[in-house]
Amino acid sequence: MNILHMKYAIEVAEVGSLSKAAEILLIAAPNISRSIKELEADIGITIFDRSAKGMELTPEGKEFIIVAKDIITRIENAEKMYKQGARQKQKFSISVPRASYISEAFADFSKKLTDAPVEIFYKETNSQHTIKNILEHDYKLGVIRYAENYEKYFKSMLDEKDMVYELVTEFTYSLVMSVDSPLASKETITFDDLTDYIEIAHADPYVPLMPLSKVIKEELPESIEKRIFVFERASQFDLLSTNPKTFMWVSPIPHPLLNRYGLVQRKCEENKKVYKDYIIYKKDYELTTLDHLFITELFETKRKYCSD
Repeated sequence: MNILHMKYAIEVAEVGSLSKAAEILLIAAPNISRSIKELEADIGITIFDRSAKGMELTPEGKEFIIVAKDIITRIENAEKMYKQGARQKQKFSISVPRASYISEAFADFSKKLTDAPVEIFYKETNSQHTIKNILEHDYKLGVIRYAENYEKYFKSMLDEKDMVYELVTEFTYSLVMSVDSPLASKETITFDDLTDYIEIAHADPYVPLMPLSKVIKEELPESIEKRIFVFERASQFDLLSTNPKTFMWVSPIPHPLLNRYGLVQRKCEENKKVYKDYIIYKKDYELTTLDHLFITELFETKRKYCSD
């Protein structure tokens, strides 16, 4: 017995006409007529008497329609109950700089997930794409990074875009290199010490309203003559651990990660430039339980690794 055919029969019984039922159901009258004939053949009774006046229920048809309505009501109630009772999939999305302390916070966050269905997106990119992801690509949270001397440019843009921003941490970049690097044994590292080495760099700096050429000149000084631009963090670590002649400027890296790749982290006292990481989201966005959980892990990891 076809449930859809039952629904057609109920509609015809209520309006008393194939043509009226066709208008309501937006189905051609011949199709409805054929469906009812198939239903009558399936159950072995005549549901309607057909005449010039329209479609009239037979005595058996009246009994059948009462049963059919009860069946349809039970099916609709069951669908409603299970659809409403189904667990909703929680969603979480964030776009962040390539920062190891943030990825550790994300890993710790993932351990706190319950057995509820979730869909999570974690994107590592530069500040420009993070802001764009939130404004245009349905990412809900972001962490942006910029040098302190560019703060007015970023805050002006964030205010203009109606974004909430909260400071996560500020720091000066450290140097990271292989444990086998000659730099690792130095008590003090200067800018001059780096000139013969290969810098691993991200190559995608960004500051609002400033020419890219000027930003690159400030963020990637010409005193370093050898650079390899790598966007993906795991590949950066592979290069650093494999080639003792490479180094990279980084935000604080958790000690277990340094040990995993055979790397060491060193300060350069000449480097005084301060960077800031801000968590951002739209002003009209209401933080979810998952958002709060991640933010808690982020600040906890920051306290462990980004405090002097």
